[in-house]
Amino acid sequence: MLIYLNWRNIVSLGLLGNKIGMTQIFDQLGNIVPVTVIKVGPCTITQIKTILQDGYNAIQIGYGTVPTNSLTQPELGHLQKSTNQPLKYLKEFHVTNPETFEIGQVINLECFEPGQYVTITGKTSGKGFSGLQKRYNFSRGPMSHGSKNHRAPGSIGMGTSPGRVLPGKKMAGQLGNKTSTIKKLKIIQVNATENILVIKGSVPGKVGNLLSIKASN
Repeated sequence: MLIYLNWRNIVSLGLLGNKIGMTQIFDQLGNIVPVTVIKVGPCTITQIKTILQDGYNAIQIGYGTVPTNSLTQPELGHLQKSTNQPLKYLKEFHVTNPETFEIGQVINLECFEPGQYVTITGKTSGKGFSGLQKRYNFSRGPMSHGSKNHRAPGSIGMGTSPGRVLPGKKMAGQLGNKTSTIKKLKIIQVNATENILVIKGSVPGKVGNLLSIKASN
């Protein structure tokens, strides 16, 4: 039996969802507003952690139903304590009042309303191995005949002292595929029936990317 939770008790709790894509809408003044459409929840509370038992207060939620054979036996055993549904994603949110929650409660878009500001976290689009010009906007070397430093990094370290490359040096490597957080994104529309959230602006990642949405402080 699923128990639905009052939105007033989950101000500090977030939701999980997937990015559907971007589009544009017109406001009341006729201005074009770029928006991102997100499929959010419903999420189920799978575990409640308290300072007495775990050392901190947090609520673990699950999202995304998957076939049973796609999860391991320890994962299925953990989820059977709270719900009979095998869930793909689990995430914790720190809260100050874990006693107001119950295992098995369902959280949906009733906790959000138009005009509210949210913070969204997700992984950026991976772009593979990239050089310094594309990754950090470095300038290139001379393109004239005889130059052998067109897109090379050049010198990367000092001489005798200290005689090594210092940590944090900007060099070629993987571009994207990193966790990114965007704060103060305004909610334009909320469709609780279809679990659709329309956010002004862009959010990290490509279409189908997993996102974490919570109210901004």
